[in-house]
Amino acid sequence: MAESPFTVSDVMTHTVVAVGMDAPFKDVVELLDQWKVSALPVLAGDGRVVGVVSEADLLPKEEFRDTDQGALTERAKASALTAGGLMSAPAVTVHADATVAEAARIMARRHVKRLPVVDGVGLLQGVVSRSDLLKVFLRSDDEIAEEIRRSVLSVLPYGDTLTASVTEGSVTIGGLLPERGLVTLIARAVRAVEGVVDVRLDLTHR
Repeated sequence: MAESPFTVSDVMTHTVVAVGMDAPFKDVVELLDQWKVSALPVLAGDGRVVGVVSEADLLPKEEFRDTDQGALTERAKASALTAGGLMSAPAVTVHADATVAEAARIMARRHVKRLPVVDGVGLLQGVVSRSDLLKVFLRSDDEIAEEIRRSVLSVLPYGDTLTASVTEGSVTIGGLLPERGLVTLIARAVRAVEGVVDVRLDLTHR
C-alpha cells in the first residue's frame, strides 16, 4: 500500500535566519522580533547547526536580574552575552526526508516548537515549525479523496466495492465489505493519509 508522500521537505521554510555563536544577546532579541519567530538556529563557522537559541533561553536574563537564586544552568544563561552561551545544545534537528508525522513526534517528545532541518553532515537546509506541519490539513477534500481511492482502496482486497467521500477533511468510507476483518485495516490506512481529520466507516457486510 502506497504511503502518503508528505515529508518535512514538502512543508518546511527554506528561507531561514540563523546566528553565529558570537552573535550578541541584543542582536538575537532583535532578530527574533524582526522575523516573528520563537527560536533561531546557531551555526558554527562551517555552517553546521550546533544549537538553538529560543525565547526561553533569553528569559533568565530578566528573570534573575536582581537575584542570585536559581539553578546553575539558569544563572549561566542569565550572565551569557552571546548566542553560544545562551543556546540549548546539542540542537534537536530533523532531516528533510523525515515524514511530517516523525517531525511532529520529535516536537512533542522534546517540547520544542521549531526544528532546524539539516543534511547528512549537519548543515542547515531550512526550518520546520508546528504551523508548517499543520499545512497538510490545508489539502482540499477532492485531493484527499483522490489519494484514498488511488493509494488505499485500489490496493485493498474488495476495495472496488467501496467508496470514499470527504467533507472538511472528515472521510466516510461506504459500500459492501465481504470480510469484517478488513475494517481495522481500512480505518488505519485511511487515517494515515495526510490531511485526514476523522474517519467514519459506513459499511455493510455479507
